[in-house]
Amino acid sequence: MRKKLLNVGGGSKQIGLPPQYAGVEHLLLDIDPAGEPDVLCDARELGTLEPAQFDVIYCSHNLEHYHRHEVPRVLAGFMHVLKPDGYAHIRVPDMQAVMQLAVERKLDLEDVLYESPAGPIMVLDVMYGLGSQIERSGVDFYAHKTGFTRKSLLKLLREAGFTNVFCGTGNLEITALAFKGTPDAQTRALFSLPPV
Repeated sequence: MRKKLLNVGGGSKQIGLPPQYAGVEHLLLDIDPAGEPDVLCDARELGTLEPAQFDVIYCSHNLEHYHRHEVPRVLAGFMHVLKPDGYAHIRVPDMQAVMQLAVERKLDLEDVLYESPAGPIMVLDVMYGLGSQIERSGVDFYAHKTGFTRKSLLKLLREAGFTNVFCGTGNLEITALAFKGTPDAQTRALFSLPPV
């Protein structure tokens, strides 16, 4: 039986998933109908969905789009829809690395931090959301309303009830794999995780 993945806030199925998810059943959940999501829903309302139906939650650069006080509600929704042996794969900007790089390079808020397929990304864009996208769309759900360091994300995930959390940083990003239980051997091998 194929594993079932819920891509929370992924925007569109045209945006590829990491190679570890080849062959999974991919359902897209998004607040924006423009990306034709399978589930049109605000991630703060995941608790209204049927419980324990997904093996994986994939949430790439979406968690920062909620106010700090709303993040625990989103994570509680992850716990609600995940199966008992499920896990969340979360990617967010690493604000500690962004701030450190900006200070080291003496960058102002409107200076370019890096180049991306979407064009030049300013320090301001990482902190508050891609300004050109917010302006073009006219909606504020593209804005960043909070930020994370490795330490703060780990704390939130543990407080949400995830028992085993693996968290790494690189390329101005934090990547977390947060498990409701103990990861099985296949998943540990897939992500080269240490034994627990």
